[in-house]
Amino acid sequence: MLQENQTTVTEFLLLGFPTINNFKILLFLVFLLLYIVTLAGNFLIIALVSTSHHLRTPMYFFLSHLSLSDILMTTDIVPNMLYVIMAEGVVISLAGCITQYFLFAGSATTECFLLTVMSYDRYLAICHPLRYSAIMDLKLCCQMVFWSWFLGFMATLNMVILVCSFQLCNPNIIDHFLCDITPLLEHSCSNRFIVDTVLSFLGIPFVIFPVIFIIVTYVCISLTILRISSTTGRQKAFSTCSSHLAVVCTYYGTLFAKYVVPSKGQSVNVNKITSLLYTVATPLFNPIIYTLRNKEIQTALRKCISIRVQTY
Repeated sequence: MLQENQTTVTEFLLLGFPTINNFKILLFLVFLLLYIVTLAGNFLIIALVSTSHHLRTPMYFFLSHLSLSDILMTTDIVPNMLYVIMAEGVVISLAGCITQYFLFAGSATTECFLLTVMSYDRYLAICHPLRYSAIMDLKLCCQMVFWSWFLGFMATLNMVILVCSFQLCNPNIIDHFLCDITPLLEHSCSNRFIVDTVLSFLGIPFVIFPVIFIIVTYVCISLTILRISSTTGRQKAFSTCSSHLAVVCTYYGTLFAKYVVPSKGQSVNVNKITSLLYTVATPLFNPIIYTLRNKEIQTALRKCISIRVQTY
């Protein structure tokens, strides 16, 4: 039961998509299909990297963890969203709401670090090819992946601790399909200055610095590629990082649209659309981009299919 006004909130009502409830079955089927395709694509990449000898390189090792992050994010959001759509609104406990935010934001922040690590990997491979194998060994790869996951979830944990220290008051209705930091803070009865300051501060090392680092690495990569004399050599060098660059543009484009572009004045529906792009479309696009644009992934997939066909 929803709480009375001016009382401490212990649960929230997620409204989902109330303006299009007449199309809830169609909406449910579309998002269910997208969820299945997303899981299949990302699990396929993890399976190919794990089983194919040709894909056991640092770039694909990082890619498998990127897929794992996408699986965690979309599984945290979409199943509950499907339930919200069919039920035309669902009551979720405060603990459940904060847990969903923690897993969602943790995987999203981890993805920022993984994309940064992948850009460093491409920088070494193209700009310092002779030293690449010596620098990017298995130990360094494991360390960078570990710190990406650790720092991603530790940064989110700090925000969760701050949110839990706040008193949340009514109305306990969230006109959204997920629990995010913004709607949670909008229900705060406490002074938001501290958490807003911390949120802005954390955005510098965990979002701004990775973006700057990726831009700098790709400037260096571009200059190196332009110095290659043969056209074939330039095309080969660019093809090794084009998939990653496409994923970076897609991910950070939706990220900035969701959290950097001022939300004041935007309708609730626009907010939901940007959230859908960030939580549903991006995890779907990543495996599609890598399977369509990466010849090594395509070759490994064809070999896998060929082996299965010969087995049967």
